[in-house]
Amino acid sequence: MSKSTKQLTMMALLMAMTIALSTFSIPVPGGHLYFVDFIICLTAFLLPPKYAAFVAGGGSFLGDVFFNPPSMFVTLLVHGFQAYAISSLVGTDKDNIPKWRAIGALLVGGVIMVVGYSLGRAYFYSTPAYALMKLPFECIQALFGIILSFIVYYSTPIAGEFRKHLR
Repeated sequence: MSKSTKQLTMMALLMAMTIALSTFSIPVPGGHLYFVDFIICLTAFLLPPKYAAFVAGGGSFLGDVFFNPPSMFVTLLVHGFQAYAISSLVGTDKDNIPKWRAIGALLVGGVIMVVGYSLGRAYFYSTPAYALMKLPFECIQALFGIILSFIVYYSTPIAGEFRKHLR
């Protein structure tokens, strides 16, 4: 298999995982707490910025097309920008991301997600009151994605296997 075929296959797998994790959630007051942020952050660690944005934004968008259409365009922009920012901040050497840089990039990505969804909810597909009610859950969701992606990237062989096939 050629390098570009492997890369395309791995990107498709990451996008499929993004779509799939868009469906898993825990019910909370006023909505659901989704697990998709974990794979978005992990994708940003593995791919260059524009590919990470395409996979995370596109996969999240498709997940919302199927399961939550009102927020699909906000999702496309927020998760695409989140992945782009994280990937840009961790740098081009994806094999040796210093932990301090990863934490900083993940925190920036978490802020982008929380602010983006809060603004989207307040002004595009819901109300400011609903956005304020969901704010604590958005923060928990961002924190969950940050912690889980950090653990998976640094403590399991999964990220190493992806990187091996993405080269």
